Amino acid sequence: MNWDAILNKLPSVEAPKKEVNFNTRLKWTAIILVLFYILSNVPLYGSESAAELLKRVSMLMGASFGSILTLGIGPIVTSSIILQLLVGSKIVEFDLSTQAGKARFGQIQKLMAFGFCAIESFAFAYFGAIVPKAGMASTVCFQLFLGGLIIVFFDEVITKWGIGSGISLFIAANVSTQIFTEAFSFARSEAGYLIGKIPALIETVVGGAFSYETIMPLLTPLLTTALVFLIVIYAQTLKIEIPLAFGSIKGFGRKWPLKFIYASVIPVILVAVLLINISVAGQMLSSKGINILGEYSDGAIVGGPLLLLSPPTNFLQNVLQFNILGIDVLRVITYSLFMIIGSAVFAIFWVMTSGMDAGSVAKQIQNTGMQIPGFRRDPRVIEKVLGRYIMPLALMGGAFVGFLASFADFTGSLASGTGILLVVMIIYQLYEQIATQYMKDMNPTLRKYFEM
Repeated sequence: MNWDAILNKLPSVEAPKKEVNFNTRLKWTAIILVLFYILSNVPLYGSESAAELLKRVSMLMGASFGSILTLGIGPIVTSSIILQLLVGSKIVEFDLSTQAGKARFGQIQKLMAFGFCAIESFAFAYFGAIVPKAGMASTVCFQLFLGGLIIVFFDEVITKWGIGSGISLFIAANVSTQIFTEAFSFARSEAGYLIGKIPALIETVVGGAFSYETIMPLLTPLLTTALVFLIVIYAQTLKIEIPLAFGSIKGFGRKWPLKFIYASVIPVILVAVLLINISVAGQMLSSKGINILGEYSDGAIVGGPLLLLSPPTNFLQNVLQFNILGIDVLRVITYSLFMIIGSAVFAIFWVMTSGMDAGSVAKQIQNTGMQIPGFRRDPRVIEKVLGRYIMPLALMGGAFVGFLASFADFTGSLASGTGILLVVMIIYQLYEQIATQYMKDMNPTLRKYFEM
């Protein structure tokens, strides 16, 4: 089989032939975001219901469960996880230092994403994640597959013509919507309680039901969400700066920043989606009476190995009320370790496969005509100096975001800890990217907000 011919014939979004200005990128980003929101509200034709557990985790997959975009970014990220593991373990090798190697890596990842769209569509339609009406399973499966392909191409449009990446944008859109709803919604639950924590808090105080037991469950999520926001923003400012100088021009130089959260949000996305995929598999097997991964009741995990990988979301409130269960303490420990170790490992893999390793950065510095003062102008020397910082930063930064995500999950915050962590980092990095790359094309009125 001629794989090169197959890869070269994969449908793709044409890359721009010249530099795209900020207004054009902003336009395409807005168009894709609007289309994403519209399609997120298009229900699957022929389906009756969707697994409640999967609805709760769908926001981290950039998905709207029960809609045509049910698969979300799952196929893209799953293919990325597997390919990174294969590359990191040297089972598959790519020369990522060349454009041809990077292009082939991207083509194979896209082909794998198409494959996972088909696999996940079949699994969702036939194993209980989505419950089709009688005789409609194949129709539901096709719609799921089509929605998965749409997300793949949406991501490609954003990457080539928009700002940032589609994966990050879709996650940020979903999580932001949930945070806003949980904080400000005036809708009421079936039990008659206000969904929004702030309206519920005002109603409780005005109604005179002011007590520790009534206020803390409403106030704690707001405070912990704000705390996580502040910690992430502070962590984003931490960096090591490598001094550089022009070899041919004395007295001129700059600093090359290496951020503490070096691998960005990608590692925690990969870990979260990996855990979601395992949970989806456990849910679907449990629906068929196979409880090898976990036992579920009314969409909630109640036993099995996956119970130890699910966070007790009200743990902090239980601690404040002196109502701590031994199984919850064990779940806190196992879930935290999974998130911390997993994020650290994927951070290293991401650095190795995305051109952020010491060797690649050394070549970037060399191509700018700069060198580290006091050292020979040799990329191997620069690589050795950078090697002292990059992998330790990737490891520590990955572990830190894993810890922070797990911590927020235990506090009952407005969204999952991973979701809050991701939305803050995504928005902050989007702001930085716009401020550093697109200032010259920006409207003067808008530009002043990025110069502050």
